[in-house]
Formats: sequence, C-alpha cells, structure tokens
Amino acid sequence: MALLKDILYKVSLQSVSGNMSANVLGIAFDSRQVEDNFVFVAQSGTQTDGHDYIDQAIQLGAIAIVCEKLPSITPSDVTWIQVRSASEALGVMASNFYGNPSTQLKLIGVTGTNGKTTIVTLLYQLFRSIGYNTGLLSTIENKINDQVLPASHTTPDALTINKILAQMVAKGCTHCFMEASSHAISQRRIAGLLYEGALFTNLSHEHLDYHKTFDAYLKAKKMLFDDLPSRAFALTNTDDKRGRVVLQNTKANTYTYALKSMADFKAKVIENGLTGLSLEINQQQVWFQLIGDFNAYNLLAVYAAAVLLGEEENEVLQHLSALKPAAGRFDKVITNTGITALVDYAHTPDALENVLQTIKSFRSGNEMVITVVGCGGNRDTTKRPLMAEIACNYSDKVILTSDNPRFENPGDIIRDMQKGVSPVHYKKTLAVEDRKEAIKVAVSMAKAKDIILVAGKGHEDYQEIKGERIHFDDKEMIEEMLNLIHKKN
Repeated sequence: MALLKDILYKVSLQSVSGNMSANVLGIAFDSRQVEDNFVFVAQSGTQTDGHDYIDQAIQLGAIAIVCEKLPSITPSDVTWIQVRSASEALGVMASNFYGNPSTQLKLIGVTGTNGKTTIVTLLYQLFRSIGYNTGLLSTIENKINDQVLPASHTTPDALTINKILAQMVAKGCTHCFMEASSHAISQRRIAGLLYEGALFTNLSHEHLDYHKTFDAYLKAKKMLFDDLPSRAFALTNTDDKRGRVVLQNTKANTYTYALKSMADFKAKVIENGLTGLSLEINQQQVWFQLIGDFNAYNLLAVYAAAVLLGEEENEVLQHLSALKPAAGRFDKVITNTGITALVDYAHTPDALENVLQTIKSFRSGNEMVITVVGCGGNRDTTKRPLMAEIACNYSDKVILTSDNPRFENPGDIIRDMQKGVSPVHYKKTLAVEDRKEAIKVAVSMAKAKDIILVAGKGHEDYQEIKGERIHFDDKEMIEEMLNLIHKKN
C-alpha cells in the first residue's frame, strides 16, 4: 500500500483533480487486472488504446486514472491525473510503488541487436561464481540467485520489472543484469529505473516492422544511454560503426571495447575451434568454453563490465574461463553419429552470418554444412531474403522452413525467403514447411563429419502457430533424429 501522491513522485503531471492522499493497493495498465483501490494507467498502445477501457477500470474498483486524454465526463469520486506520456508515467509509478528497487542494487542494462542474452547470462554466472547474490532479466529466463522465474518477453513490462527487482532486493541481491530491448526502451518500460551502467553490443537488420527505419531503431537503443546518470558507465563496441553514436549525448562515463579498433578494453583471438576459444585479454592468454569470433566480443564485453563494476581483472578472467554459453547459443548436440549438430538462436541476418562464418573458420572443407533456417511470421519481412541469401552463401545444403509463423502462412514466408536465393544456389535449396520434417531431412542428408546448423529458435521450446504455442524444441528434435539414425546403423 502507498499514497497516491507518493506513487506519482517525479511523474510529469499536466493536470490533477481529486484526492492525492488516497491509499493505493496496486497499479494496472490492463483494465482486466484492476481491483478495488487500484490506479489504472491508460496507455495508447499500438493495437489497443487503454483510454477505451477507463469506464471498465472504474467499475472494477479503480480510484484513480492516469491518462493522456481526459474523457468528456470525469466522475468526482475518482482522481484524474493527466500526463503527456502514460507509458513514461507507468515506469516511474511502478518504481515508486515497489520502493525504487533499482536504487538498492547495481543494475546493468545491455542493448544491441545480437549478444544481449549471452552477455547478461555470462555476467550473471560470473558474479554468482565470484560470490555475489545476483539477479538476471533475460530472454531465456529471469533469476533471483538460483531461483528461476519464467520469461515471456526480452524485457518485461514496467510493473513486472520493478516487482522482480524488489524481490531481488529482498533476497539480498547486490547486482542485476538485464536485457534492454529496443521495444522496451521506446515504449518506456524501463522509465524510472536507475542504471549503474549500460552496454551496447552491435546494430544490424532487425525489428524494422516495428521501428520502420534503421535510424529509429538506432535512436531507440541510444535512449538507454541518453538517460544514464553522470555516475554510471556507458560501455560500447567501437568495432560497430554505430558504437560511438550511442555515446553522443550520454552524461555517463564512457568506455569502449573492440577486437579491431583502438579501445579501452582490447582482445585478440589466438585460436578458435569447436571446443572453445583462446583469447589474449589484459596481456594474458585465456581459454574459454564459448565458440566463435562473435563470442570473443561477448566475452570481452563481460570482462570490461565486470572490471568497471570494480572486480579484480585476473579474478574475472579466472571465473569467466569456467563459464558455459547461454542455452540455444551455438549449442552443440552430442551424439555417437560423428555428425556435428548445432542449435543457435540466430534469427537476424547478422547473427546468422556470424554463426556460419564461425563454422567456416573451423571446417576442413571435406564435410557438408547443412543449414535449416526459417523466419518468423508477422515480423520484419525485409530480412527474409537476406537470411536465405546468407544461408546459401555459407552452406552446401539449405532447408528453408517455418520458424514461428504466428498468423502468417508458412509457405508465404518461405516464398519471401526464396527471393534471396540466386539461380546458382537453386539446386542446393529445399523448402520444407514443417520444421520437424525439415530437421529430419537435414539429418537424413548428413554423414559422419558433416555439420548441421538449426538456426532461428535456439532456446525456445515452442512454435507460435495461429495464436497457440505448441511444444517444439530444436535441440530435442535433432537429438531424437540423430539417435534414430544411430540405432539404425
């Protein structure tokens, strides 16, 4: 319970009428979740407008309404608060309601197209390994120390974020590492949070169905850094040409990391293979269990962030070398078939190219690379031909299939992808709509020493088809198919 005036502290108000000293039991932005003595925040969403549900919220017991447009009739027994941005207000209110938990631990936000999940997961594992009580907010899962909470979005809504952060504080967490998606930043889901630092990984083709332009996508990422306080740190990858752009207006202390260009934190790849990665960091050569040049960036970013958080450099490297990759990120399937099978979340052109370039770097040339890949439905359509083109450029066989078709016809998605297949690659490409069948075809093609990559879904254990989530796990499926082959042989 909290006073309404306390919940509205630091919210930019345009007009107020009613009792600001009312006791509030909860906040809701979905009218169906309103109960007695709740505040209802009417957000102008992309699909629905919360202002249309104000009457319903009042009937369910809302004692105060926060909105951008006041209705023509405003009952006097309800407190009315008009704001410029209801989403911004919700973030600040959620933080106040839960006792501003982000001020009671060190919160680190990680943004960029690729690498977010790996970096926050490694940071979480690293700080747990060092001995800290630590929280995690990620695409795969949310964690409070070793307690696992399910994750439905890359970045949850403002109420959920603050509720979980408050639980972390109650459990003694000193650090929390969270992914900050471009959607969450632009929708102000992270408004009201106080960050100890923020990290930028890279920017490539993704989410243009939502942001419309690449510039708008970049600006969304940049907002995280624009809002940092002066005592925070801002860490960016300067090998990405947008790396320095995100720092342009930040008040935070700025730092850089890179493999190729001049930077505050540098690393050099010494060896890269299927068993791991050898890097020179801080003039020391260290072996890591992660694979690929893209993970060299992730490891360097984690090292830099840990040092900026005050950890001793050698201790960081020692603990970091023992860590394993996040689920579904270059995840190797172990079988007795002699076939190497990899599952990866790569669902952007840049991520897919990174994974396939890594495979190319350690292949002998005598084996086939077979790639199974699809694209999600009701999302950015412009990347579909690019994904197919990249798969064809680096693979001996490509099977185009469904990913999460959602409400689209999988055949239409595949036809969009096929626009990126050049005539010289026609013969190496197959279209198999059913993802299980596509994986089965890939396994039936493979012989000992061949490499199968199943890309696009990684850790996800479902497919979204016409509004339903149906259980489907790439790793489970490929293990099942490979074991069947092994039994036959």
